[in-house]
Amino acid sequence: MGAVVGVVAFAGGLLAPTLLRLWRRRAVVAQPFPAAWREILRRRVPLVRELPAAQQLRLKRHVQWLLAEVPFVGCAGMSIDDEVRVTIAAQAALLLLGRGGSFGNVREVLVYPGHFVVPRTAAAADGTVHESRDVLAGQSWDRGRVILAWDAVLDGAADPHDGANVVIHEFAHQLDQDTGSANGAPYVGRGTWPREWARTMNAEYDALRLRLSRGEPGLLDPYAATSPAEFFAVASEVFFERPDALARERPALYEQLRRCYRVDPALWAPRG
Repeated sequence: MGAVVGVVAFAGGLLAPTLLRLWRRRAVVAQPFPAAWREILRRRVPLVRELPAAQQLRLKRHVQWLLAEVPFVGCAGMSIDDEVRVTIAAQAALLLLGRGGSFGNVREVLVYPGHFVVPRTAAAADGTVHESRDVLAGQSWDRGRVILAWDAVLDGAADPHDGANVVIHEFAHQLDQDTGSANGAPYVGRGTWPREWARTMNAEYDALRLRLSRGEPGLLDPYAATSPAEFFAVASEVFFERPDALARERPALYEQLRRCYRVDPALWAPRG
């Protein structure tokens, strides 16, 4: 009997953080969405206005959850206020509209006022080490840290139809990293679907690389050909911002992303 009680107590200990998080979330979403936040969405994230009413409500709940759970930290003199937090959280929340849940690994979001510099070290075949610096608009770490340039965040949100959105890109990496290191294989379900996902995404990735080698134009930014992880992140940007065009040009890719995110942006509003 003592052993059974011990097992129950152990299980209860494991469940307690999850239950506590659920209770906290219910308390958060029970609060009205602030009018000031609605104004920020109206000015800064025009894509929100194109969502069906039910999806807008769901997005606002995800914004509330994200802002209650994830700290935002300003870097290089960047001041963090609701304008920054809501603008970023609203774009990230697009990825959760159909999937639900949260970004389980995200621990903090670092925000720079502009593009930031990251040192890079690479070893050549002859053993020579080369050092350089990359200027980035965003970065996602597998330890739950997202880094964003505020100017790039604003640019990505301002035009919701250009297929370029740094927040969607970096938070797609975080979904990918929920299953381990970023490899273009986020959790998509059980059964045969993961194999179907891998088969289709690999074929689409190879097709992109082939088109680029031939100099053929396409919908996806060439950066998508860097790796399967970048392919998934870039494709996610286009999926949410240019769904009609993606569905026409790469229907198999669109279908996999539609099933992954469990939403169909092509139905939200007529877009290119």
